[in-house]
Amino acid sequence: MGIVQLISLWLIPATIAFILLYGTWKKVPTYESFVEGGKEGIQIAFSLIPYLVGMLVSISIFRASGALDYMMRFIKPLAEAIGLPAEVVPLAMIRTISGTAALGMTTDLIATYGPDSFIGRLASTIQGSTETTLYVLTVYFGAVGVKKMGDALKVGILADILSFIVSFFIVLFVFGR
Repeated sequence: MGIVQLISLWLIPATIAFILLYGTWKKVPTYESFVEGGKEGIQIAFSLIPYLVGMLVSISIFRASGALDYMMRFIKPLAEAIGLPAEVVPLAMIRTISGTAALGMTTDLIATYGPDSFIGRLASTIQGSTETTLYVLTVYFGAVGVKKMGDALKVGILADILSFIVSFFIVLFVFGR
């Protein structure tokens, strides 16, 4: 067994044991603290459900309405003009909304074009380097009661756009076409 496998096997249990031992040494009631944390986790999960349902319904309406297909009619010629495969543009758009939907799209792209194709590599890189900005803002900001999220939205969308562009150039540079 290699050293990396050994570390990955024991890192999490060792960290948990360290935290428990350190808490006990500092005379913190570790079990009671764990139970309290579990209670808070359940309360947070229940408070997230309305925001999560709202976001999932919005995503379904966006995709089922044909709005994504309509937008792609305008974006496809521009994408092809700059050498960007139009097949990955919907992925870049959906990724900011839903990680699960984006993962499904990535899986479809890889199944269609192959994992070693330019599109497969670009889709994988986009999937790993962008964030579900709108999902995070809606669910987590809503759960803690943040009402003004305009600046976070601007920065998050800008970061997603830059991640998409940089993904394209990195895949192009590292793997070529």
